[in-house]
Amino acid sequence: METLNRLVAGYHDLMDNKSDPRVKDWPMMSSPLPTLAICLTYVFVVKVAGPKFMENRKPYELKQVLIWYNLFQVLFSIWLFKESIASGWFTTYSFRCQPVDYSRSPMAMRTASGCWWYYFSKFTEFFDTIFFVMRKKFDHVSKLHVIHHGIMPMSVWFGVKFTPGGHSTFFGMLNTFVHIIMYSYYLLAALGPKVQRYLWWKKYLTALQMVQFVLVFFHTFQLLFTECDYPRAFVWWIGMHSVLFYYLFSDFYKQAYLRKEKAKIAKAKVAAEAAKSESKDMMYPLLNGFSNGAALGDVRQRVAGAVAAQ
Repeated sequence: METLNRLVAGYHDLMDNKSDPRVKDWPMMSSPLPTLAICLTYVFVVKVAGPKFMENRKPYELKQVLIWYNLFQVLFSIWLFKESIASGWFTTYSFRCQPVDYSRSPMAMRTASGCWWYYFSKFTEFFDTIFFVMRKKFDHVSKLHVIHHGIMPMSVWFGVKFTPGGHSTFFGMLNTFVHIIMYSYYLLAALGPKVQRYLWWKKYLTALQMVQFVLVFFHTFQLLFTECDYPRAFVWWIGMHSVLFYYLFSDFYKQAYLRKEKAKIAKAKVAAEAAKSESKDMMYPLLNGFSNGAALGDVRQRVAGAVAAQ
């Protein structure tokens, strides 16, 4: 019981005394439990309840919904990226070390607010998976997809609660830029086959995601080798997220593209060998026929000559 009391006391001390007081009364920021509950509900819906609900139903036609949804995500991502630039990236922020500004200055509050809206955007991205389920594209609900979307709101919650600004927002800045490109692709794909045939660059989206996490890895872990007034716990928190997501995206890339391409090449090679073998099999009877035909003609010519001589 004493150990439990210490854990509870430590939790309240962390949440009440060591977090950023500016965000304490903001929506969903008082406790991690609502965010955790929503994330767990999301996983249950897309992996259990949703497929069960769709089991005996036809896929929903969501073309117009997807067009408007992806357009919204493109515009939302552009605004978030613009806010990350306004907070200081590429202007006043340092790529080597950028402490969090915990003041209540207009710029510091704008940055913190942008971080909260980035956190909120992680919930809107749940609809990516929900739409897959409604369209019965269950193969799209991959391990990567569910883990990535399922843990991001919880991960970003801690960032907003303790470090809404500074060095960690490099991740959000890169991520919103990638999402501008990603949702633009999805928007074009939703327009139909006439546009889809020009979208040859899908696999490069995954490659771009992987590059993103490599950049985050080096940008974050450099703080382990330099003095910087930034919480060391969040260096590990963000850095290990980049490692996890890089592994998941690289594994998906290998499964979805590299192995498929190798299988396609191998299949084409087998087909070519089979066609070559079949052509040889067809040629043998023809050659034999020509050979036998020539011999029979020679015999007939000799018999005809003998008859004429008599």
